[in-house]
Amino acid sequence: MEERDVFIPLPKFYHWPSIIFRMAIMALGSVVLVSSYMLFHVVEKALPRLHVTSIIATLWGRLGLLVSGVKLEVVGKHMKHGGALVANHSSWLDIFTFHSAAHISFVSKAEVKSWPVIGFMARATGTLFIERRPSLAKKHQLALLERLDRGDQLCFFPEGTSTDGRRILEFKSTLFSVFHTPELIDHVWVQPATATYFAPNGQAEDFYGWWGEMDFAPHIFAVLAYSRGGRVRVTLHDPVKASDFDTRKELARYCEAQVRAGFAKDLGTEVTEVSR
Repeated sequence: MEERDVFIPLPKFYHWPSIIFRMAIMALGSVVLVSSYMLFHVVEKALPRLHVTSIIATLWGRLGLLVSGVKLEVVGKHMKHGGALVANHSSWLDIFTFHSAAHISFVSKAEVKSWPVIGFMARATGTLFIERRPSLAKKHQLALLERLDRGDQLCFFPEGTSTDGRRILEFKSTLFSVFHTPELIDHVWVQPATATYFAPNGQAEDFYGWWGEMDFAPHIFAVLAYSRGGRVRVTLHDPVKASDFDTRKELARYCEAQVRAGFAKDLGTEVTEVSR
């Protein structure tokens, strides 16, 4: 994605009481919900079909969107069986958005575990961390298969990075390779998903995008100060089986095309019908 100037609106002095209040609500709610999540996580080890933790993660996501002033609209239905949700990536808000739109856990690179705050929340809400080392490939496949067999839906972002929220980057087919192995290919359903953010009145179209070298704190303060009337639409496309595609590259291209089609429709641009 090309380099260009980034503008993040600074909060005014009168925004800060509201920002502090919203952050306090989020912190208190997170403590309660994450504590409940960890408790039921222990219970679910004995009763793996209980799935209370996924409901708690959804509540946490909706709290995050509420505090951030973002209204959620969901088009389509998330699949009932285990599989992978693959989506475009625009912002740190995607964590709240996809937890709110579907009962998912994220798949993330292992480095995220060490990130302040985000790393803790990722671990607490059941994120599956992947290290891109060939020696660990078999271990990751077994972990994925275990999660899929118990009906988990795992969400990942094939673009490999976040954007300004106004475009879709090429999907990296390497991120589909684990779902296209002999051990997993017959078990995995893949559901493409499009997230389109609409900025509040008076703000730039890319207001919610968090990308490039943007700092986290100024962006979250701007969202908490100015995000009134903003919204996000999540389109859940029809799921497909990984085994319906001869290669991981074909599966990646199909998912990318579906996500692009949903994005173009949301933005009111023309798009060619996608078939497979």
